[in-house]
Amino acid sequence: MTPNIGDAAWFKAPETRALMAALENARPGGARFVGGCVRNTLMGREVDDIDIATQLTPNETVAAAAQAGFAAHPTGVEHGTITVVVRHRPFEVTTLRRDLATDGRHATVAFTQSWEEDAERRDFRLNALYADPAGQVYDPTGGGLDDARLGRVIFIGDAHARLREDYLRILRFFRFTAWYANGPLDPQGLSACADEVAGLDRLSTERVWKEVKKLLAAPDPRAAYEGMEAIEVRARALPEMTNHARLEGLMTLESDLMLAVDPLTRIAAALPNQDAAMVFARRLKISNEERHRLVAALGEEMKLTSYMSLKEMRRAIYKIGNEAFADRVMLAWAGAGDKAQQWRALVAHAQMWRPPKLPLSGDDIMAAGVPAGPKVGAVMREVEAWWIDADFPDDRLSIIERLKAVAQGMA
Repeated sequence: MTPNIGDAAWFKAPETRALMAALENARPGGARFVGGCVRNTLMGREVDDIDIATQLTPNETVAAAAQAGFAAHPTGVEHGTITVVVRHRPFEVTTLRRDLATDGRHATVAFTQSWEEDAERRDFRLNALYADPAGQVYDPTGGGLDDARLGRVIFIGDAHARLREDYLRILRFFRFTAWYANGPLDPQGLSACADEVAGLDRLSTERVWKEVKKLLAAPDPRAAYEGMEAIEVRARALPEMTNHARLEGLMTLESDLMLAVDPLTRIAAALPNQDAAMVFARRLKISNEERHRLVAALGEEMKLTSYMSLKEMRRAIYKIGNEAFADRVMLAWAGAGDKAQQWRALVAHAQMWRPPKLPLSGDDIMAAGVPAGPKVGAVMREVEAWWIDADFPDDRLSIIERLKAVAQGMA
């Protein structure tokens, strides 16, 4: 007996029902939920995005949305995708498709009325599950339901053919395995990825970066990452990430001690130094914010130990910031090869303590008799150094007294 997902909260939400009703009014039986929302519901996972497949053409989808009073945006109309917004919630509605031609990066598609043809062009069987407006689940490939039940990631049909349609599916194979597999990597899929690994060179760096972040956000991607190493996917797609031991140490700590997961911390752990981080950032064209974080995480200007005092922790956080301090603690912890709980206290302090701002201005310094000019900055730095060394006292009177002493000494 095939399952029904009609009791899922997202399925019964008023926005979901309203959109499906609008599509059904335009063509009864012509719309089904597809992909992640169906897969995750069956696997007991959280549902973030809701995708709908339809026999309506993009123009017909827009018309159906307009008839119901919903906004419709042609976010991927060349591939049949319209984003419909219902009460501020976006849904991707895509016309059933079949591939006419592929080049390993992009596909030329034709619209179809066949659910089977639409399923055949997808990547993995557990991603080709559909559910009708009543919640009845359909499995056109014949293996998706079993894969979702057993936790398997298996390509639809011939794995080599699926990969040649879009070589990003090599990385997606490892990403979906990291998130959804309950056992080892599918051997046929792994073998096909090894055969087609050169296709990674044809991908845009932006697509690679996006996929890598998703893969390393999985709770425990160790088996998938080891598979990437084994068939040289990591070496080809991520050549700068050579510190396998530190990354393995970090992921083991996270798993054993149930620590929070952050993909950027993991990426920093796999990069050997700041120079490698800069090369990595330039090659993959990552954002300035992400580049700054990776570089800061790999700084070595101060030594971090599990037995740092509270005063030493606060001094370090003040100097490099909470985020960089937390990242460096995690990397030092992973590299130390121990599970000392003192490290956890350092991470907690980075999350709780926020560096104060020195309650002193340039006007205060000049009021103490320091003339405008370079001496103002010199006095400010001298007072700040004392304030840091005194563990950031919140006592303006003491700070002003120190300012006067410094100003007199530098007169």
